[in-house]
Amino acid sequence: MTLLDIPVTLADGRKTALSEFSGKVLLVVNVASKCGLTKQYEALEQLYEARRDDGLVILGFPANNFKDQEPGTDEEIVAFCTGTYDVQFPIFSKISVVGADKHPLYAALTEGAPQTADDGPFRERLKGFGIEPNPPGEVLWNFEKFLIGRDGRIAGRFAPDTAPDAPALTAAIATELNRAA
Repeated sequence: MTLLDIPVTLADGRKTALSEFSGKVLLVVNVASKCGLTKQYEALEQLYEARRDDGLVILGFPANNFKDQEPGTDEEIVAFCTGTYDVQFPIFSKISVVGADKHPLYAALTEGAPQTADDGPFRERLKGFGIEPNPPGEVLWNFEKFLIGRDGRIAGRFAPDTAPDAPALTAAIATELNRAA
C-alpha cells in the first residue's frame, strides 16, 4: 500500500484516500481550532486560493493531540473553519497524529519524513511554556506540514510555526508544482 492508498474520511463522513487527489501537489496539515497557531487557517486558505489552479490541494486533518486544542466534533470543526476563515480546502474527520492510536496516514508520513525542515525554535518555545515536546520524528504540534509531490512521494516536512507563506515552504511548493508526476 502506498501513501496515497491509505484510507481517510472527510469531515462529512465520506470515505476516500489521498489517491482521490492523484497528480496534485498536497500539503497535509494537522489543524486545531483553539491553538495559538490557528490563525494559520487564513494564510493556508490564501495559499490554496492562489495555487489551487496550479494543482495544489491543502488537506486539513483536525487532531486533538496537543493540550485538547481541537475538542469539537467534525461538524463543529467545519463550521468553525468555514465560518471564521472561509476555508474551502478539504477538511477531514478528526484523527490522532501521535501516540498508540496514530492514524496510519500519519504513521506513514512521519516514517517517510522523520525530520522537519526546522523545528528547533518551536521545540524550544514549547519547553519555555513548560511543555515537553514529542521526540524528534513525531509530530511536534498542531499545524505541522507535510508536502507530497504529484508522484505521491513526501517532498518536505515543515515545523508547526512555519507560516504558509514562508519562503522555504512556498519555494518547495513551487518546485513540486513545476515537477511532472
